[in-house]
Amino acid sequence: MNLPTLVPEWLFWALIVLLALAALQDAMMLKISNYICGAVLLLGVAGAVIAGPQTGLWENGVAFVLALAIGTFLFGRGILGGGDVKLFAATVLWFDLGASLRVLTWTAIAGGVLAVLIILARTLPWPDAIRSRMRVLQPKAGIPYGIAIAAGAIITSLQLMGSRAA
Repeated sequence: MNLPTLVPEWLFWALIVLLALAALQDAMMLKISNYICGAVLLLGVAGAVIAGPQTGLWENGVAFVLALAIGTFLFGRGILGGGDVKLFAATVLWFDLGASLRVLTWTAIAGGVLAVLIILARTLPWPDAIRSRMRVLQPKAGIPYGIAIAAGAIITSLQLMGSRAA
């Protein structure tokens, strides 16, 4: 069950705003607030309740559990940040298994583009005042993957909305 296509429009836009806030916060601080992740999760649960009983709802739960389990493993290995794992798991709760794979695919593509752009930005001769304020420009800083997660979920949601309208 793909909640973006089933929930009222205001709930869908609330998801988009929360994802944009997570991306912005991650870009600025290399952190994603638990409040934002929790709000995405709670809105997904509220969306499932509003959409009513659906036979495919189990897929959303499986996608959530898989994302959380695999993400926790990657966090333990130092590959992903904790906020990224929580945001991704909360986000895929909005999607069935097939659409969750689309979110993952678009997130990976956006993450690759983001990584290249950050690597290029780090090579530019920024003034020390700017480089010291923007953690992402520092040589050993991480990649704000919340941006890629938000992009992957938004692209997938818009694709689903477009196919619903067609």
